[in-house]
Parts: sequence; structure tokens; C-alpha cells
Amino acid sequence: MDRTASGSAREAAADVPGRIPLAVIVVDSARLVTHWSTGARRLFGHTREEAVGRAAVDLLPVAGAFAHADWQDPDVYDGPGQDLDASLGGETAYPTSGRARMTDTGRGPADVVWWAYPLVGPGVERLLVLAADAAQLPSAEHERVAPGFGLHTDFADARQLAERLPDILPNMGPAASSRIVSQVLELGYPVLEISQQERVPVTPDWGMPKYVERRRRLARAYVQDDGAAGSPAAAAAAAFADEPDLEYAAVREHLEFLNDVSGRIGSSLDLARTIREVTSAAVPRFTDFAGTHLRAAVLAGEGFPDGPPDVSTVWHRVWVEHNDEPGRWDDTVPVGEAIAFPADTPFFQCMVTGDPVLIPRISEEAGNRISERFEKRDLRPLITGRSMLVVPLKARNVVLGFMVLMRRDGREPFNDMDRTTGAELAARAGLVLDNARMYTYQENVAETLQDSMLPQVAPRMAGCDAATRYLPGTLLGRVGGDWFDSIKLSGSRTAFVVGDVMGHGLNSAAMMGQLRTAVQTMAALDLPPAQLMRNLDDLAQRLGEHYLATCLYAVYDPIRSELLISNAGHIPPVLVRAADGRSELLELPTGAPVGVGGVPFETAKVRVDPGDRLVLCTDGLVEVRGADIGDGLAALCESAAHPAASMDDACDTIIRALNTRGGRKDDVALLMARLNGIPADDVAEWELETDPREAGRARRLVGGQLRAWGLGEAVETAELLVSEIVTNALRYAHAPRIGLRLVRSDALLCEVTDDDQSLPALLTAGRDDEFGRGLHVVSGLAREWGASRLARGKTVWFEQALAHGPASRRR
Repeated sequence: MDRTASGSAREAAADVPGRIPLAVIVVDSARLVTHWSTGARRLFGHTREEAVGRAAVDLLPVAGAFAHADWQDPDVYDGPGQDLDASLGGETAYPTSGRARMTDTGRGPADVVWWAYPLVGPGVERLLVLAADAAQLPSAEHERVAPGFGLHTDFADARQLAERLPDILPNMGPAASSRIVSQVLELGYPVLEISQQERVPVTPDWGMPKYVERRRRLARAYVQDDGAAGSPAAAAAAAFADEPDLEYAAVREHLEFLNDVSGRIGSSLDLARTIREVTSAAVPRFTDFAGTHLRAAVLAGEGFPDGPPDVSTVWHRVWVEHNDEPGRWDDTVPVGEAIAFPADTPFFQCMVTGDPVLIPRISEEAGNRISERFEKRDLRPLITGRSMLVVPLKARNVVLGFMVLMRRDGREPFNDMDRTTGAELAARAGLVLDNARMYTYQENVAETLQDSMLPQVAPRMAGCDAATRYLPGTLLGRVGGDWFDSIKLSGSRTAFVVGDVMGHGLNSAAMMGQLRTAVQTMAALDLPPAQLMRNLDDLAQRLGEHYLATCLYAVYDPIRSELLISNAGHIPPVLVRAADGRSELLELPTGAPVGVGGVPFETAKVRVDPGDRLVLCTDGLVEVRGADIGDGLAALCESAAHPAASMDDACDTIIRALNTRGGRKDDVALLMARLNGIPADDVAEWELETDPREAGRARRLVGGQLRAWGLGEAVETAELLVSEIVTNALRYAHAPRIGLRLVRSDALLCEVTDDDQSLPALLTAGRDDEFGRGLHVVSGLAREWGASRLARGKTVWFEQALAHGPASRRR
């Protein structure tokens, strides 16, 4: 057998440490050879046709490699090698390596070094063997070199094996070869251990690609079979056999093209950009026209396509690239068109079989036949006379799309090598597109989830106005865990919330939704801010150890003109004073993020004046990588103090001032509230005795006050509603007095307070029941109503819509 190493291989081995020609053999569970590389033929002397399907024990020169094999012929094999039977039989899940001496009567004794990798997966492959002639090892003392394994991350050249191994696995598809490569890198990169301190990674020298070697062999056979010296066929074949550099250069060009394309595509996870990169990479180097089509479900980010395509499957032409005159293809094959491809066309054949379709030259007859299948368009001038190659874009054996490649008449038509190159291009592009598709799908899911959880904050509430902004992250994906909220409380109060779940993506958005719901629920119970934070902290710990979030909760009382604020590790809010336009960071007890546990929370009271503005935001607005967060907070204060015509304009001013700084990667939540207050003239309060006759007095007091406010049209409904909730309070109160308060804003708010903590509930009253109908009256006539517990009792309230209110006259 021919085991003579070429001079170029030896020179390469000398120039690059660890560079050696490798033989690659794959064995199935029946211990038969399924793949046999050109390097294996050179090392062991058997052709691929001779090796595939035979028992590995009959071919590999490793003594004792397989159990129960009596094949240690002393004339051929000298000395035992390490046993591979455990790896072959699946008894070990780890790789093995060793050396075996092989005696060749033509050369004398020779050493073989080998590495064996157990394989798992859906295919039949169960063992991968890499082998090399030890005489070609780089070390001068190659007798002492031992094969071993190392982490591929430790070696910069490790990627060469991952990139080139699929090229020399005969007849193995990209999915199977990629699966084998990933397992090799996971189990351990092949290395040469020269000493205890020195390990050299194996740099594969594959030699000539397999299809070049095959064509040379055919050329030599043709010369031998022809036998007619000097004949044109023999001369051409001999020239082909004797001048391999030209053929090798052509193959290298194809491999370099694929390598260049691999470096150009997949630079981002943006699906549209990835499609443009894949299409543009082929023109003009490989083709003159490239058009990419994707299934509608893939383009819409709806998840993995369900089932194989058929004549009803809708495809979108997402990008076209060509080097013809501008606009030539625009009318006939416009970008963005949705189309179902008819049967009996090369496009349909490719998408249903998942195999490339090659037409070396589209004849006039073929052009007519293809064009006739498409209504209202004439493809003949564009395709007739061209060479066409249609390649599928697949992932996990499902066709996601396909590319149509065409070369103009006069250029070398597509051939079998081009079909192989196009299929490899499509295979790599399919994996990149699938990654982008999965990212887009997850992003859409998370975006929908987050958008559904972000509130629609009312621009006007009792005693205050509000405006909000949300910006997605720019570098880490579309979604995060930032949120804001405004919650109506009893007594014309409003709670403002801003929070930030640590992390990004779908999990963070889901955590945000849970915490936001919890805050709303506890706010409805009218818990003091510090108590609410303690409860939220306990909840986060119960939900899981990864539930960490910063949060700021502020309750604004427009009647008392005060803020009650509790902070859980969040950046402080900014207060802009209306009197002088001065802005300040409120100094608050910081606390720890919710979910940490064991940390106390405090409530701070801040006095405010009508017209003051409160600014709450997340750290994504003020924090920039490489910059001090103090600079961002200073910029926030400065921009918040800038005069603005409206609340929306004020928010936009802040966003423009801080979002233009480079380096922002996090999402941003911004909430601004103008604290208008409620004047004392718009508030009326009384105390009522717990006497049933006080219900009539309550009606008279409310009617008189409404007439004094010029709201006579609201008197009749208000008197009825007040009578119902006052009667309910008188029935359950224990203290000698109950409270009644009217607040005039854009709506009329009425509150009744008593010392009983049992909250009222709507009941189904029977025909003969004496009680249970009052709250049904309130629910039917009031715009809103509710009840909340206090430290000592409860408050029942209702809101009544007004035709006009004093707020519009004052502002």
C-alpha cells in the first residue's frame, strides 16, 4: 500500500507545529465502516469502495482494537495497541487514544497515532477514529510523542478542525457532520503530548479534497483504458492528471468562497439583515442573480414551520441581488411579493424534496414551460439561456426557504461542483437563518408579553397629570424587565411605581409581570409603602432565588400635598420644584433589591407644592458603560428642569438629552408626574353620628355643597349614592362617628369612613331579602366604586362623572 508522505505534507508539518495529514474513519453500531476519508486511503491503503461496509477490525492497524478479533499477524502488526473495544461497544462515554506499530514490508516498521471518539445521536454513527502516521509528527523526537486530548478553548487553531472536518467526511450531510464535530470539541480536542509541560494541538492537513482526488483517479483510469497514445482524449486526460494545480486551484477557490461567505453571514441575529447578507454574499463571485424566498411563518417569526411545504404554501421573496442593469428584475420578481409556487417547476421540486436542483442551461423550451406556470408574468427574457441552481435553506431537515441562483449566458454554467458548493452555502445559511428565526420568535413572544404587561397610564388623575416613555434595549435584545405603573388609591391618592427586574429576555419579562401584579394587588389593600416593599420582598424570595428587582413605590396625596416613598435599591427620583424650577435628587433610604431578604425598608415623607414634577426612571436611562452613574443622574436633573409646554414634551426632552449618549444597552422606563394638588376649596368634610337619621343629613349636606360648587345637575344621583354607602356604614360602625368627604376634581369623589374593617361586597338579593341591594345601586350609577382597609377601619368610595369640572377652568 502507498503510505509515502508527500514532500509538501512534510514541509507543512515542519512549518506548523502539530500539522499532520489525518485519516478519518466512522464506524457504526455494527462495527462496520460507514465513512472512509481520502487520508484513510493514503494511510491504510484501502480505497473507500473497499472499506465502506467492511468490519473495522479488518482495516484498522490497531492490535487488540476490537474484541474477539484474531488479526494480529506478526508479519503485518508488531506489538499490541490500546484496546478500542470499550469505545466501540458504547461501554465508555469518554474518548481514548493510543499508538500502534504497523509493519509494512515495503517501508519497514511504522507507527500510527490515533484518537477515538464515541458518538451519540439519531444517526448510525457510533465511533469516530482520527489517525496519523507518527513519522510525520512535528517533533524531532516523535518516538516520545503521545496522543491525548485537551479543551478546544485552549487552542486558537482548534476552529480549523471544526471548519474542515465536514469537508472530508464522504457522503455525509451537513447536519450529521456538524453533530459529529460538536461532539469532538465537547469530548476533547486532539493534541500531541510532547512532554508533561508541552502539548501541541493537532492542525489537520487534509491534503487534496476528495472530489479532486476522485477526478484525478478517473483521469488516470481513462488514460490507461484508452491506450491510444497521442489521441486527443488521452492527451486531455493525461494533461488533467499531470497538472493537478489548476484543478486544485479551482477547488480552493470554491472552499475560499465558502469560507468568506461564512465570515460574512450571521453577523447579527436580525432576520432581515441575515437574509440580505446571505443573498448578497453569492453575487457576483458565485452567481449573477440570487433571490431568497422564505416561508411566511418563518418571516413572521411565528415559530418553526409546521409540516412540509406544498402548492398552497406561501413564500415571500425577501431579497434579490444581481449584477444586471438596475431595475431589470423589479417588475417581474419584486422584493416583498408573497407567492405560492406551482408544481412542475424547479422551485417546487427543490422545496418539496429538500435537494438542490441544477439546470446547466435553460433552453427556450424549458424557459417557456417554466414561465407558463406563472400567471400574469413573462419570465422567459430573464431566465432563457441562463444556468440555474435552486438550493434549499434547511434547518433540522425542514425547508425554511430556498435560493434561486442564475448565471448569465456566456459565463461557465453551474456544474456538479457548483451544486455541492451551493448546497453547502445553503446549509450554512439555513443554520444562520434558523438561529435568527428562533431569536426573532423568542423576541416577538417576549415583546408581546411585555407590551401586554406595560400599563396604559391615564394622562390625568385626581390632582395630577402623568406621561410615560418606554425604550427597548439597544444591544441586549428587545425586551427586559423594566416597568412603570400608576395605581388609583382611595382618598384621591395615586401610587406611582417604577421597577427593574435584573436580566433581560423572556424570563425577565415574565418576572416583571408577576411583580407588577403583586404590587397592584397590595396597593389595592392600601398598605403603607414600607409594608408593601416587605411583602414584595417576601414574595420574590418565595418565587425563586433568581427573583431580584429594584423598585420604587411612591404615594401622592394631593389633598395633604405630600409624598410617601419607599425604595428597594432603585435609583432615586428627581423632584422639580415649580416655584423656582430647581431640580433635586431626593435623598431616600436606599434599601436592598426585593428578593435579597432580611433587609428593612423605610418610608420617607416629602412635602410638595402644586405644580412640582416627580421624575421616576430605571437605570438604563442614566447608566452608560464606562461612565460614572453620577454623571447620568446629573444630566437627568438638568434635563428634567428644562421648561416644557407639556408633560409629553418634558419626557421627550429628557429622552433626547440622555439617550444620545453612546453605549446605552439596557431598556428604559420613564414616568413623570405633575403634582397639581387639590385646593382646599374643592374639598368638603363632615362627621356624622352613628344614628340612622344621619343618612338624611348626609343627603342634605352633599346636595347643598354640590349646589354651592355649581354642580346642581349632579345632586340627585349623588344624594342617592351617598345615602346607600352612609346607610351601610351606619349599620356596621362601632365608633360613635363616621366620616364623610367630597372632593371635586375632574370627577366627583365621595368617601365614607368608619371603624369596621369588614369590606362590603356585592350580594345576590332575593325577592324577600331586606338587605343586599344598596351596593347594586352604587355599582350601576357610579363611574367607579371601591373599598380599602385603613389602620383602623375602612373607606368606601365612589366616583361620579361630571359634565364639567373645575380642573378645566383652573388650568
